[in-house]
Amino acid sequence: MACRRIRPKRELLRIARRPDGTIAFDANGRSAGRGAYVCDDPACRARAIDKGALARALSVRIPDDVAAGVVGEAR
Repeated sequence: MACRRIRPKRELLRIARRPDGTIAFDANGRSAGRGAYVCDDPACRARAIDKGALARALSVRIPDDVAAGVVGEAR
């Protein structure tokens, strides 16, 4: 997303905005809701949040506590 590199889907992480409005990692890639794929690299995830790309992709404002979890969490 932020680095714009083309990678195989299995090398990406899916972050989903669930129907109840919560934002979380989607480990199996099949969770209901709007999803966005980001690199497994924490720097790339941080860039996606800083640039607003993740918020645009999920059509929601990303709260600071969720943003910190997205950057710090990995597979």
